[in-house]
Amino acid sequence: MEYLKLIGILIVILGFAFKKDSILIIMCAAIVTALVGGIGVEGFLTTLGQSFVDNRNMAIFILIMLVTGTLERNGLKTAAAALIGKIKGASAGLVIGLYGVMRTIFAAFNVSFGGVAGFVRPIIMPMAIGAVEAKEGKANEEHIEQLKGMASGMENIAWFFGQVLFVGTSGALLVQSTLAQLGYQVELLDLAKVEIPIAVTALAVGVIYYYIKDKKLSKKYYGNREEK
Repeated sequence: MEYLKLIGILIVILGFAFKKDSILIIMCAAIVTALVGGIGVEGFLTTLGQSFVDNRNMAIFILIMLVTGTLERNGLKTAAAALIGKIKGASAGLVIGLYGVMRTIFAAFNVSFGGVAGFVRPIIMPMAIGAVEAKEGKANEEHIEQLKGMASGMENIAWFFGQVLFVGTSGALLVQSTLAQLGYQVELLDLAKVEIPIAVTALAVGVIYYYIKDKKLSKKYYGNREEK
């Protein structure tokens, strides 16, 4: 009878082997395991609800991914590229820089857009590529790869330094507790104030660096077009 409790694993294996719907497979396996294991319907629903609450951040991330994928499938990337293409003088470096500023401001209030997968890839990258194509025509593949790294780098800079500006984040609490162990009692608000010039400096350096780098890359990949 003990082996019967492992029937959920068999259901998962057979389900994937026959290429059935993954969510349906997992739910069936969970329900059968709960019934066979003696948890019952009420216990299963309680466990499911508790797991959702305990891992709600991951659940929100999954929901964001699903929504983003749906929007992207229905023309989000095309709309973003078309929007930036209408702005005269826009460049990929400018798009990435402005995103960094916006990202830092929202990070200071602990508001996340979904990171690289949830926002940079479906929105910022199409806008950056759209800015390039509006000026240069077809974007160079190597340039696009460079822009991916630049956009991801700006995301990391803005979120890393911006989130510490929010009082009560895990990073601020870690710093406070570490200083307390060393005999220094500091308030979270004071830590946020100290972080402001650091965040501003990091953002400024990142924006300027990526803007200059994009200028050099544009000259490298599209310089011959101007000469022609």
